[in-house]
Amino acid sequence: MKNKELDSLLTAWQPPLAGSKAKPCKLANFDPAANPFSTGDKLRDSAAVAALADELDALQDLFYADKRFKLLVILQGTDTSGKDGTLRSVFGRMSALGVQTVGWKAPNEEERAHDYLWRIHQKVPGAGEIMVFNRSQYEDVLVPPVNGWITPAQTTQRMAHINDFERLLSETGTVVLKFMLHISFDEQRQRLQERLDDPTKHWKFSLGDLEVRKQWDAYQKAYEALLNATSTPWAPWTIVPANSKTHRNLMIATLLRDALKKMALRYPPSDPKLQGIRIA
Repeated sequence: MKNKELDSLLTAWQPPLAGSKAKPCKLANFDPAANPFSTGDKLRDSAAVAALADELDALQDLFYADKRFKLLVILQGTDTSGKDGTLRSVFGRMSALGVQTVGWKAPNEEERAHDYLWRIHQKVPGAGEIMVFNRSQYEDVLVPPVNGWITPAQTTQRMAHINDFERLLSETGTVVLKFMLHISFDEQRQRLQERLDDPTKHWKFSLGDLEVRKQWDAYQKAYEALLNATSTPWAPWTIVPANSKTHRNLMIATLLRDALKKMALRYPPSDPKLQGIRIA
């Protein structure tokens, strides 16, 4: 897929930039069962994901050696949207030397004693590193407002904080890629039931998941609010239709590969002293 074709396709799955005069994003207008990056053949798509994973492994090696950039990848989505599956399929072949991941949960006592971005800032990538967030700072503009723990004004204030935080990262060398994994209400039901039906997946299930599911509509509205308020030129959102796990992986792997290639990565110059050395 050529860059112009990819960019055109991508635009259809990105909400308007915050502050623009475009119509606000409505998740109902984005079909979670769509397959815009698919070849139309599931076996070919699976093979393409595997090939992309190999390519990403090589690019990550170059990224780590180059050290001119830092990359933060955010995977955000409802329960069962496929964050763990994306980590395994897209990032699983990369070296642990330069790729790390953080799974964000409810803040602990020490984290609550600081501002809500304190713990996030400690885990952003360093030079040559790729950091993948499984959930992210966006939990702080989803869970608290849905449960009435903060006011609408505080929610708006937090979104402005996050925009400024991501602008700081961008202006100091961090590329920020944000993916919202979009599944349907019925798809979530099926995936939750699979976890209940399979004893080996019970560890993934919590009774609290059922209470959160009752808040589906409220969370969809909260997601719409953050997508409209925090998609910026320096850190735009991409909505990934994720009912199909294979398509989800294919789309994210393709966009990640494209982002890395656009960096024009290069190995650092060799030390002239190494020229002509022969190992005895």
